[in-house]
Amino acid sequence: MENVFKYYEFSDFYVDKSDTFSGEEICYSELNSQHFLIFKKNILEEKVTYDLYVSKYSSKKEIGVKPPEILEILVKDYDKSIPEHRVVLRKYLY
Repeated sequence: MENVFKYYEFSDFYVDKSDTFSGEEICYSELNSQHFLIFKKNILEEKVTYDLYVSKYSSKKEIGVKPPEILEILVKDYDKSIPEHRVVLRKYLY
């Protein structure tokens, strides 16, 4: 997954303080000045999974600090080896 984050220029992970993502770690990629893709890191019994969301904020400074204006889950348990998951990610970034 690290390659996915680097390739698509996602931010470093940091803790969500808005309670939108249950205090888990998140990272984001900017689609435009108000729309962002967000990966939420889920850690359960040493297994790490990622959920992919599309969101709208007034600015990127609000991500993880304030609740989003719009939030929609795109892929639960993102797996880069599943073609459909990769297509969803590319659909938003290209």
